[in-house]
Amino acid sequence: MKKKSKFKPAWWLKNAHMQTIWPTLTRPKIKLKLQRQRFELSDGDFLDLDWIENTDPTAPIVVVLHGLGGSINSPYALGTLQAIQQANWRGVLMHFRGASEEHNRLACSYHAAETMDIKEFIYHLKEKEPNTPIGCVGYSLGGNVLLKWLGETGSKNPLAAAIAISVPFDLNKVLNRFNKGFSRFYSRYLLQQLTTNVINKFSATDSYIPLDLEKIKKATSFSDFDNNYTAPVHGFANAYDYYQRASSRHYLKEIRVPTLILHSEDDPFMTPDAVPDESELSDYVTLELSPQGGHVGFVAGRWPWQAEYWLERRIPEFLSSYLNINKSLASVKALEDNLNSE
Repeated sequence: MKKKSKFKPAWWLKNAHMQTIWPTLTRPKIKLKLQRQRFELSDGDFLDLDWIENTDPTAPIVVVLHGLGGSINSPYALGTLQAIQQANWRGVLMHFRGASEEHNRLACSYHAAETMDIKEFIYHLKEKEPNTPIGCVGYSLGGNVLLKWLGETGSKNPLAAAIAISVPFDLNKVLNRFNKGFSRFYSRYLLQQLTTNVINKFSATDSYIPLDLEKIKKATSFSDFDNNYTAPVHGFANAYDYYQRASSRHYLKEIRVPTLILHSEDDPFMTPDAVPDESELSDYVTLELSPQGGHVGFVAGRWPWQAEYWLERRIPEFLSSYLNINKSLASVKALEDNLNSE
């Protein structure tokens, strides 16, 4: 289903770029008590997790996936975790490989098509707590990974509900937009982060690396970077092959988990034609479109000094319909299991 969002942008912040940049430039850092956990992957690499404190060990779990260049320090990540905590759920930010403060061990990194890591982590949680409902919220690239995984697994996916925000549904169209106007600012900023991270990672080892680090360092576009790093390291023929196989738009019809997609038509990361049609969505997917909101912005509020971050209301509102009901069922099941064991 495709429908109009109820989001109303702040009257003083209707420009798409200001919606996008405002939280990063002006929002005070949210202080949360976090517990870092290292999750060891089956291939010898690791993911760093940041859990918020919750005294209820039976509460539902919500996993947050960050976007490209994101981490626990991203304002949207901390804001979402705070909203999860206020809803009395357990929340965790899953850093993709190499996205925390420490470089990951293997040559591979995270990218828009990589769904094996989120799969391994979620199945680990379900193995530990089979009766606990789990939700997931993915931002931008993290939202693309989430939707792709949901489509790949269909009715076998273990999540109770999912939300994807400002998703780059079609990576080729994202690149086209990145080459135009002010959007080139985002492209240069993110590309600089990526190239610096890769150069620093591989410069610190004496082992032979089958990569041309000079070409990666001199990359002037995402196509350059992906042709010289992402594609050869992760098994794609070239950048175009990667973009085709990674774009979540191809997987939406196969989703069988209740899923909400939040997107703004003025998202400066992509052109409007990147947004899927209703015919491309499964019956389990609701796409809420707003005319304005920027990229991971959605800032409301009467005054600049009282900005309201609408996503942090909409996320728990949607998830509560699935997590809280499932929690009650899980509590009954746990009680039955305890009685049967006595």
